[in-house]
Formats: sequence, structure tokens, C-alpha cells
Amino acid sequence: MKRTSIFLALLITSAGPLFADKDEQAGKQMRAAWDPIHFQPAIANATDEQCLKCHKEILDRKVLPTSPAGVKADSVLAWYQTLNTYEGPQETFHRRHLVTPYAKKIMQMKCNTCHQGENPREEAPIPPDEKNTTFTLRKQVNPEICLMCHGAFPDYKRMGLPSHWNESRDMFNNDCLICHAAIRTNRHKVNFLKPDAIEAEAKGNGDVCFGCHGGRQWYRISYPYPRHAWPGMPKEVPDWATDRPTESPARFRTHAQEATK
Repeated sequence: MKRTSIFLALLITSAGPLFADKDEQAGKQMRAAWDPIHFQPAIANATDEQCLKCHKEILDRKVLPTSPAGVKADSVLAWYQTLNTYEGPQETFHRRHLVTPYAKKIMQMKCNTCHQGENPREEAPIPPDEKNTTFTLRKQVNPEICLMCHGAFPDYKRMGLPSHWNESRDMFNNDCLICHAAIRTNRHKVNFLKPDAIEAEAKGNGDVCFGCHGGRQWYRISYPYPRHAWPGMPKEVPDWATDRPTESPARFRTHAQEATK
């Protein structure tokens, strides 16, 4: 009995620092979760440097060389690699949008382009149980942000095409600018894209356009892009565009757009 008491005393004494370290770590995580940078209005002006100071691992992660099923990543093409604009091996989600050569060439996305804050109060408990059914998962990213570049190809009949772009591209030499050099000429005027670079890359290469307009489709619907007025734009609004906005959401507008308002 005496030996057991001594053993328990030693065990509790030695475990004390361990529990203290865990409590200290939990305290740091809680303070970080409630840092003002994770909420509006601070997150709207947060820089990537501020975000990556704590979330650097998001760009350090690599694609697994072999899937759990044993398929080697370098031996297959992912669906989004079938366009000729995809460069290099498969990449992780965040790296593909932020640091790959093609992303830097045509985009200038930032962490807060997609992430606009969260509310830890709405985070679902882990593990879930029957007593916590009132909690909802926090929405860290508005799906419409993804839809802007990963929607379905619009109804080809709107454009007067004989069939879907997958089938009719050869009729137009896989060049969207054959028509769009004169139609809807005010495009990509948002602060997370580089319009001049996109226009230059798109000359003679329809995959540059198709990549974000159906070629990397995640959704079954297309995004209802704003119909920014262009020189020679018909006054009549087609039925499919009746409810379309005429400018981008305020936080995506460029300084040049704001200056003309």
C-alpha cells in the first residue's frame, strides 16, 4: 500500500509539467483564434505576410507521391491537368492558387481574397455528439468565390455556338478572342486577376479562357458574371442577363474602376 502511494505521488509530480504545457498550448491557441485579424474589419486589410506568419505550413505541404490506393501521382493526369495551361506536376490547392508560375503570371490572389473571417462560436464540436446538435459548421469561404473560376461552361446557345466548347473549339481554332476581341471587351477588371496578362496569354490559346470558364469545372452551374458595359454594347438586355449586375462586388473592384465612379 505504501509503495502504491509513493508511486502515485511520483506519477502525479512528474505529470504536472506535461499538463501545464498542454494548458499553456491550449491558451495560446485560444488567444490566436480570437485574434482580431480573424474577424472583420481587420481581416479585410490583412496582408499575406500576416496570415502566413502563423499559417506558413499551408504552402509547405506537398502532394502525396502515391495515393492511399497505391496510384502514383506522376503516372496519371488529374482532370484539371488536361488543359495546356497547367504547368508542372500536381500541386496542393493553396500552392496552385498562390505560388505556382502560372498563378503568379495571371492572378494576384491573396489569402483574404477567399478567407473573409470566421466565428469560433459557430465551430462544430469535435467529436460531435447528440448533445451538441445546435452547432453549425463555420463557413470559412463563400462558395461563390470558387464558383467565379470553377463554374460550368455557360449555355453555348447564348454565344451562338453550334455545341459545347469541348466539341466546337476546333471550328474556332481554339481561340476565344476570334469573337471576344470585339464582344464583351471589359473583362477581368478585378483585383485578384491580371487582365493584361490574361489577354496576352489568351491570344491563340483558348485554354487560357476555358480554364476558368468551364475547363476546371467544380460546379454544375456557371457563375452569373456582371455585364460590364463595353463600347458598342447593344442596349437590349437578353433574357438570360436580365438579373445580372453591371459591376463586380465592391471588394473586388480595382482602384481604376472606383476612380471612374
